[in-house]
Amino acid sequence: MTRPPRIVDAGGDRGPGRGPESGRGQGHDSGGSVAGGGRLHVVRLAPAKLNLTLAVVGRRDDGYHALHSIMVPLTLGDALTVSIAPRGATDDSLRISGLPLSAARDNLVLRAIGATRAAVGESGLGVAVEAPPLAARLIKRIPVAAGLGGGSSDAAAAVDAALAVWNATLTAPQATAVAASLGSDVPFFLARGAALVTGRGEFVEPLPQLQGEPPAVLLVTPRQAISTAAVFTAFAGGSRLPPRAGSAPGALAVSENLAAAMRSGLTASGLLELAEDLAGANDLLPAAQSLAPGLLDFMGALGRLLGRPVGQSGSGPTLWVLYRSLAEARKAARLVRLGMLDGRLPASGKGEAFVAATSMAVRPGGSPIANQGPAARRASHAGRPRTVHNGFGEAVDRPRGWAAESHAPNGDDSR
Repeated sequence: MTRPPRIVDAGGDRGPGRGPESGRGQGHDSGGSVAGGGRLHVVRLAPAKLNLTLAVVGRRDDGYHALHSIMVPLTLGDALTVSIAPRGATDDSLRISGLPLSAARDNLVLRAIGATRAAVGESGLGVAVEAPPLAARLIKRIPVAAGLGGGSSDAAAAVDAALAVWNATLTAPQATAVAASLGSDVPFFLARGAALVTGRGEFVEPLPQLQGEPPAVLLVTPRQAISTAAVFTAFAGGSRLPPRAGSAPGALAVSENLAAAMRSGLTASGLLELAEDLAGANDLLPAAQSLAPGLLDFMGALGRLLGRPVGQSGSGPTLWVLYRSLAEARKAARLVRLGMLDGRLPASGKGEAFVAATSMAVRPGGSPIANQGPAARRASHAGRPRTVHNGFGEAVDRPRGWAAESHAPNGDDSR
């Protein structure tokens, strides 16, 4: 069952935008200012996701593949700021800085705002809500078409931010329906924590967070954008993992075992002990390798350089390695950058790979915010930043590789 944050069941708390955490204590004028104050800017951090497991368990009647995947959010993320558009604006707008990405009308942020506006208008909650045009700014730090869910996370953040600006509410089923209409990974980001994702992605079971200090993660993304749709097409065409030798479990067994362990209170150190099994538990790996020349060799060289299991997130090509601490992951990141310079890591793609040391994110308060009362939810968000500057604090290194600031007209916002 999906339990989206700050989007609540009908008859309960009024939801997003109804308290100090969103800054909406006073009304808006048509120019997007707050009465008695300056213009309101709602800020949402959109985390990347990591697939610890990804098993493809069948083909559905609707043509999608059915999945069984354990996913976790990361502290690496994009930053989305949303406000009422300036007076006279008739359409939603989007500005993007950071990694190259298109701000065209089919961008998931703009699609999410439009879908949320339509859902609010059809919500049937008996409250008239004004939904004027919005101005959004996205600081893009998650590589696109990399298996990290950046576009899907941006969409989920846009849904939440739009509701906060409009002072509107959606029920949990309505929010889930909006999310699922935008993309298979979007419902996961409404859970705001580790989750078991099944179906094509629309069924999300929040899982208990790991006990102890969250593990750190080294991300290495060769500069080879891979379309999720193309990977599934290659998978359907026969690019599959060979049967595991001996008694080694397949991706589904590893995924099911991990879900059970997390429900029983898995520790962070316990997860690290499972790294080798997890690294092999992605059924889409051969399909991604078939579409990205050099990815297989790069992955092998990375494993030899670091002396640790290397996995792939989602449809790739992002590769991940688990560490006990962010300091260890940062040290590994420096080693990877040096390896790319001295030839120990072969070229893969065109240009320098994206390299980042990050950590698994912790769900605020240890449980989905939608299950907390108003006072607890306000307390959970008391420290929410009002603006975003040059990073996400000490939890993540500033990513290197790929452009730092750009406004590319032609980007890819696929998952």
